[in-house]
Amino acid sequence: MTHTRPLLAIDWGTSSLRGARLSDTGQVLESREYPRGILTVPAGQFEAVLHEFFGDWLQVPNALCLISGMAGSRQGWQEAPYCPCPAGFSELGQHLLWLQPGRIALVPGLSCLGADALNTPDVMRGEEVQIFGALQKAGRDSATLVLPGTHSKWVQVQGGRVMQFQTFMTGEVFALMCQHSILGKTMDLKGAFDPAVFLQGIDQSQQHGSALHHLFAVRTLGLFERLSAAQLPSYLSGLLIGEELRHQATSAHAEPVIVIGSEALTMRYTLALQHLRIPCQSHGAEASWAGLYALASSCDPS
Repeated sequence: MTHTRPLLAIDWGTSSLRGARLSDTGQVLESREYPRGILTVPAGQFEAVLHEFFGDWLQVPNALCLISGMAGSRQGWQEAPYCPCPAGFSELGQHLLWLQPGRIALVPGLSCLGADALNTPDVMRGEEVQIFGALQKAGRDSATLVLPGTHSKWVQVQGGRVMQFQTFMTGEVFALMCQHSILGKTMDLKGAFDPAVFLQGIDQSQQHGSALHHLFAVRTLGLFERLSAAQLPSYLSGLLIGEELRHQATSAHAEPVIVIGSEALTMRYTLALQHLRIPCQSHGAEASWAGLYALASSCDPS
């Protein structure tokens, strides 16, 4: 894939605004990041904020700007309806919401229906470009991917199209347990990450029994001084990530699971997957830029 127009790639999330200026071969020429997520932007001010931080890039003749993430949500700049799965570059390109025709567009995000009795819907915004970017960088068109975060995503891709995905509220539950439950009263949240204790949590999560029971043990292990206050957050993290992994048929995958996210989170998931003898590889923020570049190359309106 090649893209001949100057490309401004934007990842506009709930808490942050990131952008990269890419060359015609997809190389990052310059990147910027600001704490101006969509929740900090008053209604009607999204275009002004975009120009405030990236106006010089937008002035480049014939520039194309693609914006992924929560800017396309109901709380963002303008709602870009989800693109239903199965979906690849072609479907995403057809569902772009053009704010300025041929110049600035919102990437729509994806939706899918679960295989449960209710056909429960699931959604993502922003992760879709990371998925396609990571696949491009890995030279693969089929894979199982996990995108850890506040709401972790497990994704199945076949033939370059996202077929199905599931969301797990792992990061949010960890934050709630630490900040708003009795478990948090016993923890030292400033304690350094303890890999050995984290793996103890992973192992315990794989045992029979309810996750709700395993969670209460975070308190009792502290009460009986089996684990220190500084170690308890690592144990809780292992329990929750392990519970997430327990519901994935990861052992059946011959190819490595692709982990996409921040260094801190990909490190934990990689550690857990390797401990469970599941091969994996990781990608960071560069996956967003690679995905937006590939999307621009496949749908360039010029």
